[in-house]
Amino acid sequence: MKLHQISLLARLTLSILMVVLAACQPAAPAESSIPTPPITNLILATTTSTQDSGLLDVLIPVFEAQTGYKVQTIAVGTGQALKMGEEGNADVLLVHAPSSEIAFMDKGFGRERLLVMHNDFVIIGPGNDPAGIRGVATAAETFRAIYDRSAMFISRGDDSGTHKKELDVWKSAELDPAGFPSSWYLQTGQGMGPSLIVASEKQAYILTDRGTYLASRDNVQLDILVEGDKILLNIYHVITVNPDKYPAVNYDGALAFAKFMTNADTQQMIAEFGVDKYGQPLFFPDAQSQ
Repeated sequence: MKLHQISLLARLTLSILMVVLAACQPAAPAESSIPTPPITNLILATTTSTQDSGLLDVLIPVFEAQTGYKVQTIAVGTGQALKMGEEGNADVLLVHAPSSEIAFMDKGFGRERLLVMHNDFVIIGPGNDPAGIRGVATAAETFRAIYDRSAMFISRGDDSGTHKKELDVWKSAELDPAGFPSSWYLQTGQGMGPSLIVASEKQAYILTDRGTYLASRDNVQLDILVEGDKILLNIYHVITVNPDKYPAVNYDGALAFAKFMTNADTQQMIAEFGVDKYGQPLFFPDAQSQ
């Protein structure tokens, strides 16, 4: 056999061998048939009051046990929580600044917004009450009395729901804290718990949600002086971040959390939270009243 005939036979044999080997290989699965594992981590951006009051310490473990999701709770002011949602850096929000929440929804950043619960804000201060506000009928009158006497007042100053409410009260009193002297008006830039400690140390007045005040009462030597004005109502909603804007968010987990916060069993837990320790609930459930 001539050399070129041997070479041709070798190439033919090699080709046949490659075809046989390829046929023996298992077929690669189609890309679309590979299951995508579920996202089990859930980022919750919430106000410091739900964290400082201890409510989330009770609710989150129950949610995780029921659903298998692992919640990363980021407790910041409501303004910062909404900003995280606007940037797609959170999956679900639990916040308490209705006007800012409505703006958030109007811009398409949220998918669902569900009513969860409420409590109220109270104005607290030193027992000797140097501004003479104890029992004053309205929050606006209270703030004006504090202003007139230049009594020490602590503001969170952090764009939180509580800070927004404080600014609403100053506005209702026709006063602007932007021009207040720092000698009596101090902004902490911190959450509710640390701000309460500052107010207590300085024996100053402060606006706080009732839940965090009650939870911090052992460490805060200040009394509730004014309460009950309708402007002091404090309403919480849960908001899912819109996956149409941010496809990477864990929308399934966010929706599961929203449904958990508004179901009957969780609402009952909210209604009972704090009663055994403080003799009164720290929050009042609202989802079933819608």
